[in-house]
Amino acid sequence: MNKQLLIDEINNLLPVDNYDLRKSFNFEQPILDLEKNIKRAYYVIIKYLAENNSSNFKNQSLSLIKKLQEIRKTKYKNLKPINKLNIIRQQGRPSGLDIIKLITEEWIELFGDRKGFNDRGLVAGIGRIGGRSVVLIAHERGKTPISKMKRHFGMAYPGGYRKALRLMQHANQFNLPILTFIDTAGAWAGLDAEHFGQSEAIAVNLREMFNLNVPIISTIIGEGGSGGALAISIADYLIMFEYSIYSVASPEACSAILWKDRSRYVEASECLKITAEDLKILGIIDEIIEEPIGGSQINPLFTIKKLKEILINKIKELESFSDNERKDRRSNKFRKIGVFYE
Repeated sequence: MNKQLLIDEINNLLPVDNYDLRKSFNFEQPILDLEKNIKRAYYVIIKYLAENNSSNFKNQSLSLIKKLQEIRKTKYKNLKPINKLNIIRQQGRPSGLDIIKLITEEWIELFGDRKGFNDRGLVAGIGRIGGRSVVLIAHERGKTPISKMKRHFGMAYPGGYRKALRLMQHANQFNLPILTFIDTAGAWAGLDAEHFGQSEAIAVNLREMFNLNVPIISTIIGEGGSGGALAISIADYLIMFEYSIYSVASPEACSAILWKDRSRYVEASECLKITAEDLKILGIIDEIIEEPIGGSQINPLFTIKKLKEILINKIKELESFSDNERKDRRSNKFRKIGVFYE
């Protein structure tokens, strides 16, 4: 047995290459420490290991590593809401623009709301997916500090929502399905945004999206916060990435509003029912897309490939309904939200 091959195999199985990304998660720290200790111990043993015993050692070591992977998988299946929020706020997670470019065969970005503004925090354009022309709209947070500031961290101005509405009306005129991708903490809440009619822009989008004849599919790829998310997610079919969240307000804002104490954000995250699993049970979303352990930032293509398949199939399914049937189903879907029995 070649010792170097065994070392390489251990390196591949222990995901310490993501250490910098994972060390920020408190729930990952014990697993990271154990992985590092296992790797260190293996190197010491391999150094003095006789060749005739290496096969038995390999079987034992790989079995232990696989058990460690199962522990990590179980840990991620039982994350608390606040842990999921930390995952989706990590650097490297695929943005709205990343996803659009990866799922489309062609993509042309369009700009401006035809009223003098072009908001960079919300991108929109026309593309082709599975041979079908569609309109695509997405929040875009940016990658670098400069781009994040230019895109104001994915929190759109009124001009962004008016640009989105312009493209949705274009889609309605030319019978193009609409695909939206949500990743925002909320609409921009600055004084300038209020001055240019933020609440009116969101309200108009909500009203108009209920009246569009074409299929609408929305996907929450990260943080779906408040009216900023809702303004482009009045959809026939609502999808969420496994670790993403969808909420009326961020946990920090909720705890500040309800208890006048931002430090209770962990408690607020539990009460809000913001995870994909909770929202699926409540009937608010329709489907959850599995992510790699650690989030889609670990292996973006794993999640995006699944998303593309679902989008292509759902477009065909929704187009089988008449315009009136789609609008009725869309309206009934949202009217059921919040219904409960004592």
